[in-house]
Amino acid sequence: MTTAPFKDPKAVVETRLVHEVHRVATTLLAEAAVRPSVPLSALAQLRDFLVVNLRHHHEAEDQDLWPRIVAAAPATAQALDALSEEHERLDAALDLLAAVALSDGAEDGVRAALREAAVAVRDTQHDHLAHEEPLLFPALRDHVSPAEWADFSQRVIATTPPVAGHLMFGFLDEVGSPAEVELVLAGLPEPVRPLLPAMRHQAEDDMRTLRGTES
Repeated sequence: MTTAPFKDPKAVVETRLVHEVHRVATTLLAEAAVRPSVPLSALAQLRDFLVVNLRHHHEAEDQDLWPRIVAAAPATAQALDALSEEHERLDAALDLLAAVALSDGAEDGVRAALREAAVAVRDTQHDHLAHEEPLLFPALRDHVSPAEWADFSQRVIATTPPVAGHLMFGFLDEVGSPAEVELVLAGLPEPVRPLLPAMRHQAEDDMRTLRGTES
């Protein structure tokens, strides 16, 4: 359990860490795609993790978080609608990324196609976060109560598809301090906690493979 104080509310800390995971993970896929030492199976796992998690994250915002914010602050509706339009553009890029066949075909061609699609997702996602965070962080501070955030985050955890979920723990450990990561993980179902060491170890191994730094 962490008792470390945070300048920002839990909603902002958790959202910032998840956004950093998205930045690091999309960058890693774009870089690893053309690295010959990285097996296509490892690339497929990271690709599938990203497609599922980015879609789920943005759907949760559009369908659940944005309505909560608008209910408390109607003047935010237009700006949040614009962010949802960006989500639609990201979905189109994710469709192309998901469509890259990683199990057959000439490997060089497959890697080039994956790299092109991964770069498009990376650039779209990074640009989107640059637009979203200056709007979202103040809204989370001012218009989302701790109880509302707890309800929202539990819904997100409960509905996240279990696709390469161990990678999330590995990325969180990279982008956050131990206290920040523990804040995020505090919402995990209790049966998952004994599995964390093994999942973190697997994530470290998989990420070394993706980065070409295996010992």
